[in-house]
Amino acid sequence: MRTNRHLVVFAKEPIMGRVKTRLGRDIGIHSATQFYRRNIANIFIHLGNDSRWKCWLALCPDKAIKGKPFWPRSFTAVEQGKGDIGERMGRAMANIPPGPLVLIGTDIPYIRSNHIEDAFKAIGNHDVVFGPARDGGYWLVGARRSPCTHELFSQVRWSSQNCLHDSLKKAKQKNLKVALLETLEDIDDGDSYRKFSINALLDEA
Repeated sequence: MRTNRHLVVFAKEPIMGRVKTRLGRDIGIHSATQFYRRNIANIFIHLGNDSRWKCWLALCPDKAIKGKPFWPRSFTAVEQGKGDIGERMGRAMANIPPGPLVLIGTDIPYIRSNHIEDAFKAIGNHDVVFGPARDGGYWLVGARRSPCTHELFSQVRWSSQNCLHDSLKKAKQKNLKVALLETLEDIDDGDSYRKFSINALLDEA
């Protein structure tokens, strides 16, 4: 099935000590790395084999693209490039081929195909869609894409509780119509990890 919908997953090479370092300070580097690897494997399984969108893996560091692939062939790997997270997200918005685009990270283990489909549907009658995170950031951003889309990511206080607020303010300044998806929780510290682990056990019971 041909599609002009693009799902871009921002990911780091899953090397111990280089991923989930904040979580690692609370639960240990080994456990945090294993958690990250499970997250990205779940994304590959649940989102990578869906014909409703084309899958891209935006990698950090850039040299990881030349290493041994840890991603399935259903994903096309690209470099994130230099700059802060906003500059790299803006670059993905600009460089991926034309069509509606949804971008996610690898911090939230709850993301499934229905979330991605909801985002693409929202883009159908909105300019931009965000998936809010409980910590004030966002776990998803999607857009129809226009010359001003990349400006959503400038002058944003990244890794703070103001992240979503700043991007919404930018969207309002540009008169962009915004949709919001359900709020999910980043797993980036010991408290959120323990809460997630308890919920996972309850789901399995």
